[in-house]
Amino acid sequence: MMGFLKRLRRNQRGNTLILTAAAMPLLIGSAGLATDTIQWALWKRQLQKAADSAAIAGVYARMAGQDATAAVNYDVGYPSQPATGPNNNRTGYTLLNAPAVNTALPTTADYINPVQVTLKMEHTLPFSSMFLTTTPTITASATAAAIETAEYCVTGLVNTNATGITVGGTVKVNLKCPMITNSTSMDAAVAFGNSKVTTTAVAAVGGLDTTDNWGAGTTLLPFTTAQPDPFADVNPPAIPSDCNKPFDDKPGDDQTWPATRPASGIVCVTNWTSQGTVNLQSDTTYIITGNMNVNSKAVVNCARCTFVMTNSTPSETGTVDLNGGATMNLTSPATGPYQGILFYSDRGASTSKTSKINGGSSSIFQGAFYFPHQQLEYTGNSTVSYECVKLVAWTLKFMGNADLENTCPKDLYGDRFKGRQVRLVA
Repeated sequence: MMGFLKRLRRNQRGNTLILTAAAMPLLIGSAGLATDTIQWALWKRQLQKAADSAAIAGVYARMAGQDATAAVNYDVGYPSQPATGPNNNRTGYTLLNAPAVNTALPTTADYINPVQVTLKMEHTLPFSSMFLTTTPTITASATAAAIETAEYCVTGLVNTNATGITVGGTVKVNLKCPMITNSTSMDAAVAFGNSKVTTTAVAAVGGLDTTDNWGAGTTLLPFTTAQPDPFADVNPPAIPSDCNKPFDDKPGDDQTWPATRPASGIVCVTNWTSQGTVNLQSDTTYIITGNMNVNSKAVVNCARCTFVMTNSTPSETGTVDLNGGATMNLTSPATGPYQGILFYSDRGASTSKTSKINGGSSSIFQGAFYFPHQQLEYTGNSTVSYECVKLVAWTLKFMGNADLENTCPKDLYGDRFKGRQVRLVA
């Protein structure tokens, strides 16, 4: 018997089986923990994506003056059915409770209308649940805000599915500044035919097609936040009671008009037709209740002036037609209620009407062309000096070969034309 036990003690057969059996709990545990870790990471990532999306939706809602919490709940689908408790939502899981939405974060020059969203859910881990008495909670948090970006020089305010910016034919547009349209169309801004648009960026609330017509270096920013009306706080002046005469000069005329500047700083006419040379009084607001036409070979000079298109019946506000053969040297006021505005059209004007901006080879324009409820056709070329020109219209159509720069004194417009993009910031 003792001999058998000695032989058994020296026998090495079966050692591997014993060691394997002893190590099996460790192997199974390692595999189980690895599986749980991967599963946890997957759930966390999916929940984080939902929180990111919800935070961005909340900022878009705040930018539009809507309820951020309602937007967050709608984005994640909570509750997807009228209910009093948690339910399945667009994350594919059951949230522990309603999304926590924080809109009390401080707004800074860098972060505008920030929204923080926190989502929580409980989920049982396949392996760890055999040893844990509680179900672990998975939490994901995201913060989004509107970030100030570049300064736009072209703004299309149309907020329907109509195309906001159109460039076609053989038009060449060279903008050394970005443009944006609030159009919700999938073709919010289009460039087609043999046209070429060279600009730093094209942004739209709707979609933008990627085509060769957008020049190299042009950044396309579809589905962005709407650009507010930059002059929403600027209103037309009251129409004087004695506004009942037109301005109509003849070819060959050369005059200063009016002969003296009125004390009120306001001149009002029913219609405007320029055919000769007129030197306008500086630091004056010119109200036109009908149409303004500057014909070929006319010369119009005015320093620190604003031309206001309005009417006692706003929908009858007239149009502006600046002929390409005319020479115009116009600058906008640097101070006052119409600071930086060269042409102002009543916001009650009809969107069916079109104003046309052109200029002769010796023309100089400095200031904003503001037609918030009219279509605007813009024709420019490299020989016309457009100094700090801003184009704001319901819709814009570029004709000819337009060349527009954006070198503006910082104090002329302030932040009126600052662009904003919604981004995750934390």
